[in-house]
Order: sequence, then C-alpha cells, then structure tokens
Amino acid sequence: MPNIKSVIKDVKRSRLRNLRNVAAKSQIKTHVKKSRTLIAEATAVTPEVLESVSKTFSVIDKAWKRGIIHKNAANRRKSRLAKRVSEVAKTA
Repeated sequence: MPNIKSVIKDVKRSRLRNLRNVAAKSQIKTHVKKSRTLIAEATAVTPEVLESVSKTFSVIDKAWKRGIIHKNAANRRKSRLAKRVSEVAKTA
C-alpha cells in the first residue's frame, strides 16, 4: 500500500472503476446471452426478440461510450447479434 496520500486516493479510485467496469462487462454478457437464447428459440422474429436485441445494443453502446469496451469490440458484438436475427428472419 502506498504512503503518499494522493496515490492512496488513486488506488481507491482505480478499484472503484475496476468494479464498475467488471459490472458493466458482466451486464453486457448477460444481455447477449439472453438475446441469443431468445433468438435460438424463436421460429420467427418477434417483437420480444427485437426488444431484447435493442436493449442489448443499448447496453453495449453505453459501455463503449464510457470507455469500458473498444468501439470495434462493441460493433463486433452488435454485428454478430444482428447476423443471428437476420438468419432467423430468413428461415421464417
């Protein structure tokens, strides 16, 4: 543990930010998983699926805007979800 007061504060801030970032990443994973299961179970694109995907996109975008994930990572995650939705739409 550091002795300098400002460094002690920096360590505390860093730990809080880390917790916040971990929580945000966990939230992204949870929403993506829920959306994927809804998409996999769906025979056609329903409003429930679209709402879930929309909410997931929102969570991903918020994490990107806060600097928690990289812009390309956010776009990749959204693209993969959109691709799954379009595959369901094609089969229906």
